[in-house]
Amino acid sequence: MDLTAYINTLGRDLSRRFGEKVHKLSLTGDFTCPNRDGTLGKGGCTFCNVRSFSRDAARLSISEQIHREKARTDRARRYLAYFQAYTSTYAEVQWLERQYREAVECADVVGLCVGTRPDCVPDAVLDLLAGLAGEGKEVWLELGLQSAHDTTLAGINRGHGFAEYEDAVRRARQRGLKICTHLIVGLPGEDETMIRETHARVLEAGVEGLKLHPLMIVRGSRMAAQYQRREIAPWSLEDYADLATELIRATPWDVVYHRVSATAQAPTLIEPAWCGPRWTALQAIGERLAARGKQGSALA
Repeated sequence: MDLTAYINTLGRDLSRRFGEKVHKLSLTGDFTCPNRDGTLGKGGCTFCNVRSFSRDAARLSISEQIHREKARTDRARRYLAYFQAYTSTYAEVQWLERQYREAVECADVVGLCVGTRPDCVPDAVLDLLAGLAGEGKEVWLELGLQSAHDTTLAGINRGHGFAEYEDAVRRARQRGLKICTHLIVGLPGEDETMIRETHARVLEAGVEGLKLHPLMIVRGSRMAAQYQRREIAPWSLEDYADLATELIRATPWDVVYHRVSATAQAPTLIEPAWCGPRWTALQAIGERLAARGKQGSALA
């Protein structure tokens, strides 16, 4: 199913503006996280598997990783360098500039996406990203929020609250940066009302992009132990697809969806099993949008 008929996807948006397909290349920088190195805490977020990102990749230079990833795909001729692993702004700004510039100076790389935490984007880093955008690079600041509810954020050991997110968004928007916010559906203690509230508060704060993820239980995470003790349970495909569809329908069409589900593979993935195949959730969401109306239709 072609979701671009119902969702303003990142692929659709980039193809429209660049005139051809633009593919994201996932990179691993030599980053850590203040929630792991002791600055804020240790152990990280309860849903995170610290071993899910390859340390072998981090031993390669950024340009070497880009060359390797480009060789693995024939789906595009232009690329975005995606600094995905850990907190990709958590370093001295001079070092970050070397990393980011090495990426965007590679052949056919038209910009970058930088994944980070709302409490790890000082003004100097935002100025660096704004400078790259001012040079004509495609730049997305991807903020992992997950929930707008401080009780939930404390429960999953995020180490920040919604106020830090609002502050980061305000300062990024002052510099004209495009923001993509990550949200997890199905966090412990949250019901549909709370998730809808998170979605509404994020839209109110102002974003250009969104990522929706179902909660996945992965090996090596603290949630894996909670799952084994039957303290938490992941959502069914039907429940996730139903709510994701309604969140998409309540999103203005000009907001770009970078993702509406997520996948993981065995042996990393424990549950839910439906997150293994790539197209299962996308098909379910697409069918519901076809029946109920496309992105933004609930706002009419």
